[in-house]
Amino acid sequence: MADHEPDADDAPAARPQGEAGLPAGRAVATTGALLSTNRAPKVQVQHGEGEKGHLTSLQGLVALSLDALSSVAYGPEAIALVLAAAGSAAVGHTLPVTLAIAALLILLVTSYCQVIAAFPDGGGSYAVAKRSFGPMVSLLAAAALVVDYVLTVAVSLAAGAASLASAFPVLRPHLLATCLLGLAVLTALNLYGIADSARVLAVPTLLFIASILGMVVVGLARSHPAAVVGTATPLPVHEALSVLLILKAFSSGCSALTGVEAIANGVPMFRRPRVRRAQRTELMLGLLLGTMLIGTALLIRRDDVVPRSGVTILAQLTAGAYGTGWLYLAVNIIVTLALALAANTSFGGLPVLMALLAKDNRLPHLFALRSERPVHRYGVVAVAVLAALLLIALDAQTHRLIPLFAIGVFTGFTISQTGLVRYWTRERPQGWTRKALLNGAGAVATTVATLVLLTTKFTEGAWVVLVAVPLLILLFRWVERYYGRVAAALGLGGRPAEPHRPEPDRRLVIVPLSPTSAISALSERALGAALALGGEVVAVVVSDAADELGGLRAEWERWSPHARLKILESPRHAVVRPVVEYVRRQEASGRWIAVVIPRIEPPRPRYRLLHTQRDLLLAASLRDHTSAMVCFVPFRVQG
Repeated sequence: MADHEPDADDAPAARPQGEAGLPAGRAVATTGALLSTNRAPKVQVQHGEGEKGHLTSLQGLVALSLDALSSVAYGPEAIALVLAAAGSAAVGHTLPVTLAIAALLILLVTSYCQVIAAFPDGGGSYAVAKRSFGPMVSLLAAAALVVDYVLTVAVSLAAGAASLASAFPVLRPHLLATCLLGLAVLTALNLYGIADSARVLAVPTLLFIASILGMVVVGLARSHPAAVVGTATPLPVHEALSVLLILKAFSSGCSALTGVEAIANGVPMFRRPRVRRAQRTELMLGLLLGTMLIGTALLIRRDDVVPRSGVTILAQLTAGAYGTGWLYLAVNIIVTLALALAANTSFGGLPVLMALLAKDNRLPHLFALRSERPVHRYGVVAVAVLAALLLIALDAQTHRLIPLFAIGVFTGFTISQTGLVRYWTRERPQGWTRKALLNGAGAVATTVATLVLLTTKFTEGAWVVLVAVPLLILLFRWVERYYGRVAAALGLGGRPAEPHRPEPDRRLVIVPLSPTSAISALSERALGAALALGGEVVAVVVSDAADELGGLRAEWERWSPHARLKILESPRHAVVRPVVEYVRRQEASGRWIAVVIPRIEPPRPRYRLLHTQRDLLLAASLRDHTSAMVCFVPFRVQG
């Protein structure tokens, strides 16, 4: 056929791949430039490969912790908003509730340091559940983590867009577009490489930490607030200050703990020694987050800060510390940027989790592939697509996303803590009793928080999580069953029979050609490849005017390419179907069939539109309707 141009993925044979997805031949190509010594030659390391492509402790803090650190912007406010139902005086109880959350933070940080040591391959609560409880509970943990990670991206971007629109009202009608733009930027950064995105995020993360800690220090040093912003609004008493209200405030404030698990999920992304670096990063996160939360709660209690119209509580505390000048504006912009970039936590953790699920045959195997840079490209794209769909469905409204936010991660917290208790009691290492008691206390606290979140937020959207998690579990099980059937069909784990080698007289190699290029350099290359396979070679030409091809027959005989010419009539101008039917007839006779399809490979990608895609259609149809081996022979046009 005259025009042949399938994708490069349809190469005649798959080349061996290295660990980074590189063709194995690259090692051969580069060794010529290396000196021959007693040491083994080394392949040149590409950008993003090797240990330099992985994270240091500080880069890990930047790349994987911004979600948890930026929760200072909404965690204390969530507590205050709940307590405000009992009047302005009840808001002062934000401090004891925050201290309880800080105590839970200590338990979680200590626990996840243990998870990092016990499960250095990453996966967090998923890995713990798989070891301690078996497949079903591990699927529950994985589904909860997937939901939490996707919601982290959506909530962070929505909150960042809303904060930016508060400073620049002209953006308020374009919240969704702002979120999608930020999502596109983060996706591009993470496709380029996680270490590179960590460098990009370093400056805003450090500025955010310095701004919040500076606000706490300066605010506590002042005898009274430097300025008051926002409009005072009445806070009528809707309910009494009770244990239930305190529990509601506690569960709402626990949204400040989302993201604590991301470091344990992403241990493989750290440089060696990975466990020590990841644990150091987890401890730094706990120290910074605890200091910020307690500092803001102290300021709320000392200055009697209550919710006001038009501003956030964090903005009130910023004005109280810095006044309303340029520093106040700068801090608010930094907080907005930090909220938007907090979504990067999910781009670091979820692709690793999806890779683990793929290796366990619970997600498509392509999620386990990595590009030349240490990036799970398909996982990054999946995070971006799911987050975009969620943002579009809920119109980037933060208040519609937040009720779903903490449920998934606290389910993972509970499974992780309970699983570690079982792990310690089973393995019984040195000091296992102390570790089991610590994780048991954490499991009780996170279970209470999860139950309160579900009961108090059910009508506000928590029911969506209760639907999404079982659906994800069903998806994981469906994929696992399919791979099980594939493994059984392939006979994996057993010893197959001796490969069958068809006799030369039973082999038939078919080369589809176009009447206009049947005698050309293109057909010469394709026929040469067909002859190399051995057996009988037949060149097949499809025409709607077969009686007019006498000249082609005569020219073919004079050329004598060691292949028989077969002309198929096609009165309806079809090309693909006659070839497929011819192959099926030959298969019915018991012959081994191979089809060699030549293709034209243009010098520039833009020229591909100038060629038909008939070769791709033919290959797809042959694969669907025959058992023939199909391969492509590229013919590169220089230009």
